[in-house]
Formats: sequence, C-alpha cells, structure tokens
Amino acid sequence: MSEYEKTGKVVVSALKADVHPQTARQYIEAGKSPVELQKTHTWRTRPDPLEKVWPKVAAMLGDAPELEAKTLFEHFLSVPDSGLDETHLRTFFRRVRQWRATEGPEQEVFFAQERQPGQLMQLDWTHARELNVTINGDPLDHLFCHCVLPYSNWQWATRSISESFLSLVTGFQAAIKQLGKCPPHLCTDNSSAATHEVEAMPGRSRGYNSEYLELCTHYDLTPLTINVGCPHEHGDVESSNRHLKRRLEQHLILRGSREFSSLEEYDRFVEGIIRSANARRQNRLTEELECMRELPVSELAEYREYHPVVSSQGLIRVRKHAYSVPSRLIGHTLRVELHEARLKVYLGREFLFELPRLRGDRGALVDFRHVIVPLLRKPGAFIKYRHREALYPSTNFRAAHDRLVSDHGERPGVIEYLQVLKLAAEVSVDAVELVLKDKLVVKGKWRAKDLRDALAPPVRKVIELPGLTPDLRAYDALLEQEVAHVG
Repeated sequence: MSEYEKTGKVVVSALKADVHPQTARQYIEAGKSPVELQKTHTWRTRPDPLEKVWPKVAAMLGDAPELEAKTLFEHFLSVPDSGLDETHLRTFFRRVRQWRATEGPEQEVFFAQERQPGQLMQLDWTHARELNVTINGDPLDHLFCHCVLPYSNWQWATRSISESFLSLVTGFQAAIKQLGKCPPHLCTDNSSAATHEVEAMPGRSRGYNSEYLELCTHYDLTPLTINVGCPHEHGDVESSNRHLKRRLEQHLILRGSREFSSLEEYDRFVEGIIRSANARRQNRLTEELECMRELPVSELAEYREYHPVVSSQGLIRVRKHAYSVPSRLIGHTLRVELHEARLKVYLGREFLFELPRLRGDRGALVDFRHVIVPLLRKPGAFIKYRHREALYPSTNFRAAHDRLVSDHGERPGVIEYLQVLKLAAEVSVDAVELVLKDKLVVKGKWRAKDLRDALAPPVRKVIELPGLTPDLRAYDALLEQEVAHVG
C-alpha cells in the first residue's frame, strides 16, 4: 500500500512487495491488510475427538497443573467410552499445551545476569560415571570438581572421589594455579563441604564451615552461596558441567576406547581436552586476569593430619575407618596425611607407604600381606577372623580355600591356604591366580607346595668337575725315578 501511494502503479507495487498483481489489486480496492481480509476460522473440518473428555481434563489440570499430558492421556484412554485411541495422542498433547499457555499458572522466569570480568569463580561437582571409563578393566566411579569463570567461561576440572572439603581445596587450588591469579569471590552451592545447618539463625538455614572460612581467609575470598533448592542460580557452572561431559564423551568416541592404563593417563586426557576448550577463550580471559589479585606465597595443605597408634591387631583408625599396617609397627604412633583419594603414612619424618582412602561412613581396609606371617603362626585365628573376607583377593582364591578345606580338612586346609597367600605376597596375586585356575579345574588333591613348584621349579645343584688332562711328562719323570732306584 505504501509503494502504491508513491507510484500509483499496481504492477510495480506488487513486484516490490513480492505478491501477485491480482492479489495486490484486491488489497488496494478493499483498502485493508491481508490480516483484516482473512476470515476467522470458526468451523471444524472434522469431529473433535476430545469432546467427551476435555471438560474433565481441563478441570483436573485446574486442580493439579503439574499433571503431565501423557499421564492424563493414558488415564482417559483406559476409561470406557472416552472416544480416545492411540492416534489422538498428538492432538491431546497440543490441546494441553494450548491450555497451559492460555489458562495455566504463571511459570518461573530466569533473568540473564551481566558478569563483570575477574570478579567471580563458581565451583561445583558433577558425577562422571556415565562416561563409562575403565582403568585396567575396572570401572572408574568418579566426580569432577569443576571451577568456572562466568565472564569468559574459562574452566578447570579436577578428578575427585567425593564432594568433600579436601576435594574442594584440591580443585580450587588447581584452578587458580592454572590461572596464576585469584578472583575476589567464590560461589558454591549448599554442599556440606562449604556450609552446614544453622537452626538458630532465622532467615538463613545454612552457615559456612570453619574450614571453608579458613580457605576464604587465606585467599582473601568473599564466600557466596545460592539459595537452597535453586540450582539455576548456579547456572554458569551447571551448564558447563553438561558441556564438559559432552565434550569428554565426544573425544572418548573419537579415541575409540574408554580403557586407560592408569589414572594418570586419564587425567592427562581430561586436561588436554580442557586446555583445548580454554584456548578459544583467551581474549576474555585476559580481561579477567587484569582484574584479579595475585596469589599468596603459600598454599593451603590439601590434607588433614592424624596421629593414630597401631593397635595390637595391626590396625590404625582414621576417620572411623580401619587400615592394616605391617605388624612390626604395632605400638608405634604414626603420622598419617589424609588426602582426597589416599593416605600417606609416616613414621616420624620417614615416609613408609601409601594406602587408598576408603569411602563411606565406616569400613576396614586389610591387606593380606600385612597379616599373613602372623596368621601362619596362629592359623586357628583365621576361621573367625573379623576381616577374613579381605583375605580373599579374588573369587578364585575363595574357591581355592574351599577346595583345600574340602580335600584336607578344616585346619590343614586353612594352613595350606595361608601358604598360598604367603606365596601370593612373595610373588604376585596375578601370577598365583593363573596357576590356581588350572588347579581348580583338575581333579585330585594338591597343596601350596605344588603351586610354588609350578611358579618356581626347584633348582637341582649339579657339581661340575674339571676335565682330566694328564701330562705325559709326569710319567717320564716317574720312569726316571724308578730306573735310578733300581740302579
């Protein structure tokens, strides 16, 4: 219409408006727009399949808007004479969607926030068991402690085994070590690693833990948390959790295998992917680094220290868990550094060994290598030993124990099995297990000595005598002496 007012030519105006000249002439003659000329669609082209049930559906949605369309459809589909069948599913879904848009309750609105460079880091944990990663054939159940800068989306993730304070310290310090600087604010959810219940404070259901406040004081951080049950307030890191795992999943597919030879190899794989993702965020990251503070000279210890006394059972107790140690340490006070995934054991300043850290509230980790020699001195203690299950390194060892007891009797069989364990401690569990598999399928009695001979056959000493090479000149000398004697 505006083009026609300029030119007064219908064909030219129609070409510029990209419509047919005849259609343009109708609009010009009527002096109305296409929307005004269009008739309101008030008739149906087919009978309404929801006519019988829709009033009841609308009433149920009004009483309980959280009801899902599929649940309602399956409910009325089972009602006799409802007039519904499986082909009406999409029609039903569209009608419910239309009702929610016109008569349903108001929905929650999310407001995008403007982020300032270098002011905030968000920290969260995300489970990664769905990646189905294996280490030497064993499934790896793990989490990532994920740190994200919302302004640049720079990220860093550290593998952990739980949402503990030690994993928080390790993950946060690993992230700021990569940055070389520290933001002034750290935001977490209401994880027990950072907060705890505070009943005496009205209007605030959780307060900060003393250890977490110590971390914030050391790095001059202002701690921030989101409201309880509002994960969308932590949206940047929550979204990055999903993107991180999607990126890892894609690279695992490209790699062609989810098997890794060690945890260190897997950590290098994850680190390489994160560095590649961060490489595209350097421009905005530079803006953030300019606004951040320098790091303090020292780091916080990423462990907690304990001083347990080795009991007469050869056990130490750390955080409600029992761990076995060599019997020669009974009575000594050890120094134990409790890290996120392991324990480092010291006698004074001398480092002794590492132990894997147990999960859960209570438990015991007994290494048969620590108790096998004392058990051989007291084999009767094996039958009712509290931690006897730990003395079966695998199902094949358990089957070997049952077989030996069945063939030789309870006490002799136990002694034979303890000798098998001693052999495993001297050689290796895998080497002994290979021989055990062969022995278990063969009929007839066998002993631990047979396994030892199969692994290391006894060496027979062969005495090698030097070869006799007589010197004939000695005989000439004898003859001369004999002739002289006769003369």
